[in-house]
This record gives sequence, structure tokens and C-alpha cells, in this order.
Amino acid sequence: MTQPATASAHAIEQRLQEKLQPSHVQVLDESAAHAGHAGSSGASSGTHFRVRIGAPVFAGLTRVARHRLVYDALQEFIEKGVHAIAIEIT
Repeated sequence: MTQPATASAHAIEQRLQEKLQPSHVQVLDESAAHAGHAGSSGASSGTHFRVRIGAPVFAGLTRVARHRLVYDALQEFIEKGVHAIAIEIT
């Protein structure tokens, strides 16, 4: 069973900074907008995030490969209960 999410937008942003060294990154917690739907723990934060990111490491990679890098960097958060991450490569 999945543990309750303990993620914050700040913690996710820090992890992305460490792992991908982006030129820019914005992380928005959109959990409140998803309350009551499948995957929601009932929490008003910490379950659904939108990541807007650009990084030199993405150069030459396909969209799928770029998204995989983001998911891999955030795997610990996913395992701890983050249900959804919308990724926008900018």
C-alpha cells in the first residue's frame, strides 16, 4: 500500500536542481484541484504536481527520453505517494 505523500513543491524543485541542473524549473502543487478523484489521498497538497523545466541535458533527446529523466529524478517521491506529475519541457 502506498504511504501518504510527503512531497512539497520545494523538495521536488531541489531534487530536480540536484539531478538535472536545469536552466529553469518551476514546480506547482496542483493537488487541491484533484481532490476526490482516483489517486487522491484526500490531502490538499503533495499528490499532484506540474513541472515546467528546461535543461541542457535534454538537448537532442526525444520527448519520451526527457520525461524519463524527470521521472527517474523524482522516483523517490513517486514511491512515497506522489500520484501524478505533469511535465512541460520548455
